[in-house]
Amino acid sequence: MPPPSDIVKVAIQWPDAFPKLMEIDQKKPLSAIIKEVSDGWSIIQNHEDLALQYADGSGFYITEKNRNEIKNGAILRLTESPAHTARQLHERALSSSMDLKLQALKDLAKLSRDITFAQEFINLDGIYLLTQMVESGTEKYQKLQKIMKPCFGEIISYTLTAFVELMDHGIVSWDTFSVAFIKKIASYVNKSAMDVSILQRSLAILESMVLNSHDLYQKVAQEITIGQLIPHLQGTDQEIQTYTIAVINALFLKAPDDKRQEMADILAQKQLRSIILTHVIRAQRAINNEMAHQLYVLQVLNFNLLEDRMMTKMDPQDQAQRDIIFELRRIAFDVEPEQNNLGGSIEKRKSMYTRDYKKLGFTNNVNPALDFTHTPPGMLALDNMLYFAKNHQDAYIRIVLENSSREDKHECPFGRSSIELTKMLCEILKVGELPSETCNDFHPMFFTHDRAFEEFFCICIQLLNKTWKEMRATYEDFNKVMQVVREQIMRALTNKPSSLDQFKCRLQNLSYTEILKIRQSERMNQEDFQSRPILELKEKIQPEILELIKQQRLNRLVEGTCFRKLNNRRRQDKFWYCRLSPNHKVLHYGDLEESTQGEVPHDNLQDKLPVADIKAILTGKDCPHMKEKGALKQNKEVLELAFSIMYDSNCQLNFIAPDKHEYCIWTDGLNALLGKDMISDQTRNDMDTLLSMEIKLRLLDLENIQIPDAPPPIPKEPSNYDFVYDCN
Repeated sequence: MPPPSDIVKVAIQWPDAFPKLMEIDQKKPLSAIIKEVSDGWSIIQNHEDLALQYADGSGFYITEKNRNEIKNGAILRLTESPAHTARQLHERALSSSMDLKLQALKDLAKLSRDITFAQEFINLDGIYLLTQMVESGTEKYQKLQKIMKPCFGEIISYTLTAFVELMDHGIVSWDTFSVAFIKKIASYVNKSAMDVSILQRSLAILESMVLNSHDLYQKVAQEITIGQLIPHLQGTDQEIQTYTIAVINALFLKAPDDKRQEMADILAQKQLRSIILTHVIRAQRAINNEMAHQLYVLQVLNFNLLEDRMMTKMDPQDQAQRDIIFELRRIAFDVEPEQNNLGGSIEKRKSMYTRDYKKLGFTNNVNPALDFTHTPPGMLALDNMLYFAKNHQDAYIRIVLENSSREDKHECPFGRSSIELTKMLCEILKVGELPSETCNDFHPMFFTHDRAFEEFFCICIQLLNKTWKEMRATYEDFNKVMQVVREQIMRALTNKPSSLDQFKCRLQNLSYTEILKIRQSERMNQEDFQSRPILELKEKIQPEILELIKQQRLNRLVEGTCFRKLNNRRRQDKFWYCRLSPNHKVLHYGDLEESTQGEVPHDNLQDKLPVADIKAILTGKDCPHMKEKGALKQNKEVLELAFSIMYDSNCQLNFIAPDKHEYCIWTDGLNALLGKDMISDQTRNDMDTLLSMEIKLRLLDLENIQIPDAPPPIPKEPSNYDFVYDCN
């Protein structure tokens, strides 16, 4: 008799028959199990044309590769095999009957999500069939459009949906498609009035073409212009807006280096930033995660245009570049660059230049061009200085003259500060780095100005000068001032100010004095007393705190979390929910149609995993789903959010947490269930916070009383014990 671990108890359905409760032996061939089931119902059809499929609505087939994922209590359906179904749908898709064709395409769009079916349909030249229907077949449908317009729209929509689903499996190369197909897809995007579902799928196909094929990028770029995409951003459908920005980002990302600035100029000419600010960021609705991601990508790509200047060294012999330094001197001191009217000797003129360059705060007073030969920030720093001097002239002159009148040790060197600040801002905004695949960290204020980086610099250079004065810094304190300024900027950015003015106001509230208070408060919250009595008190109460953290983690697992099933295409993520039973003995989980923020009842989660069956918890690169081929394997951020539950023999439940906090909660909670230590960063932080708080509460009565490092000495024993305490 097979061991219990090889037996799975399931229910199997067949049309017009009562479901069967069966025990499946996982050691037996799948074909033998299918034959046994079909014989039990006396099905005449050849069992080789039959297959088992999940009955939960997903439509996924059971194969020899995935059969180990079948859980106890699963409901399966005996149905026609993927190969047989693929042949039928292929034939029906070629039918002259519009109703039959439409139903076939609907079924095809749904079944194509399963890779087993997709492979069978592709083997029948299914991709070629769909592309031909798009390229030429739609022409004859258009003739019928007046009398059957809804049917026409649905046929195109489901054709494109099936195509997207099939291509998502990565079986067919994108390089195989013709110009005619690209033109047809582009025509759907370029039309002013187009069915929303057709437009969505067409934009998704164009994005994939651009991202997955260099040759197709060239062809798509010829068919689609920014001007044709802009109207789609001015509507109210956020999903269409998201797909549109995704296409723009893809074209931006794949454009040759020498064409990116040209494309950026076109985007500026078409006022893309202003349109996004008005119709997306400031629209009266919440921005979803995918839109936030696309805005973040666009923000990164825009800032990456600065990389060329950031990595360009100044040529001390280039007169045009030297003229910029002369212009900075002229604006600051209201003098002619060449001092033609000075009538003195060359030595006197050089002495005057050297004096002025020192006032401007350059490190190299004789030849300030040498200050810009280090990359980063290279010429970008000089660009920022010139922008500040020309566009904020009063502030620029005030800073230079203020520091000119200070003592030598207390002057804030404008030149050196500008160079170091530009380098810091490039690090904060990660200029030159490719956008992350999962990050949503966009800042609305950078969409409020055409020269956002330069304005950002102008605000921060004034902050630096203000902080320098508040710290009463000297030249030796330069690095300390830069550290404080970095902290001020990072704290102000955390709140995601909606405008540059709001960012400036936030910085006003983050003076050096306020930073010191914040640091002191954080230090007090994380204070680690080292005296022996405090350490002993910590030891005593630590188990209580640890138990409190454990209960919180388990309570969160009981509430449950919505997880993503990441796909190669972000916007086609599937969702599932997992939660722990109140008695902490069973994990309940199941698929969801869409993401949810609330709790999902246990009754809605069909699958169960007894906690007693859990063998191990794996994290990061050790997880089975992180060892699979695909883009996710190389994504560091996704890797840090991955964990897996191992149970039975080679069975696993794979997770990708929504964020780092949920990752810590779940890994801690699962380890607690298994009686293991909770080792996440969140546990350490919670332990430090709660311990510090508890100790301070217990020591309130001892405020301002010195606690000795060691207990008082034990007195010597008396010479005799002939004494008694008289209570009278």
